[in-house]
Amino acid sequence: MEKHSKICVAGRQTLTGAALLRELERQGYDTIIGRLGEEPKFADAVQADVFFAQTAPEYVFLVAGRSGGILANQRYPAELMLDNLLVECHVIDSAYRHGVKKLLYLGSSCSYPRESSQPMKEEYLLTGHLEPTNEAYAVAKIAGIKLCQAYHQQYGVNFISAIPANTYGPGDNFDLEGAHVIPALIRKMHEAKVLGAESLEIWGTGTPRREFIFADDLASACIFVMCEYDEPQPINLGTGCNLSIRELAVLIKEVVGYQGELRFDTSKPDGMPVKILDSSKLRRIGWEPKTAFRSALSVTYNWFLQMEQKERI
Repeated sequence: MEKHSKICVAGRQTLTGAALLRELERQGYDTIIGRLGEEPKFADAVQADVFFAQTAPEYVFLVAGRSGGILANQRYPAELMLDNLLVECHVIDSAYRHGVKKLLYLGSSCSYPRESSQPMKEEYLLTGHLEPTNEAYAVAKIAGIKLCQAYHQQYGVNFISAIPANTYGPGDNFDLEGAHVIPALIRKMHEAKVLGAESLEIWGTGTPRREFIFADDLASACIFVMCEYDEPQPINLGTGCNLSIRELAVLIKEVVGYQGELRFDTSKPDGMPVKILDSSKLRRIGWEPKTAFRSALSVTYNWFLQMEQKERI
């Protein structure tokens, strides 16, 4: 991928997509298709095909598709599954038919089996039952990985896939209905702080462990993999930074400055017990994260405060 290559970020309005645009620009890539303006609905076959026919990208980062935390996965499994299936089918097929040189598809760590050995190696995919609370979404993300492999096998195209750790950062979704754990906890603790609440309820036991990656680090990893990795097998994109939900909540409490008590509602679901990636393959080819976890949480919270300020104005 050269600095003047025509690059498409499919899903540029997502957390990862926005971070990719920032990082591509920072690294000097100067021909990013659709950098401004409205993005086509890639879940629509016609819009996806017209976009690829008119823009003819050489490289595609496929990060589009709806996502959400446990609550969204419980309420909208059909919508999450269908949207992701349609997006990946139309983008991958359009990319093939319009001569894209290389495509990187981002899967999800929830696609690993619920009881997977830890840390999770890429070969553990499809070796056990999925976590029920996000099964529909996970099946759709697995289908995207397998579709890239199928196009590689049948057509010889360089379509690869990667599986990131739980992503967070500026631009995240802080709506409690659809938010993942970090933005949900940030919003809840900020609101509790503003209201002076003596306690705050958090879903689950607090014991599950999760691995996290700052969106800007993930963008760096995606560009690195696009340039350095060509195997059809997926590659994990993780940092090695993992902690329990309880430990995460305590850290976010400190960052936000909330003084109340944290109470864990054990009647609510936990999701997967442990979800930590084995990213040794990524390390071997030379990528390392750059952002410390606590400082990245502070950046994320400050971005949230800025958005809150704009909404009040």
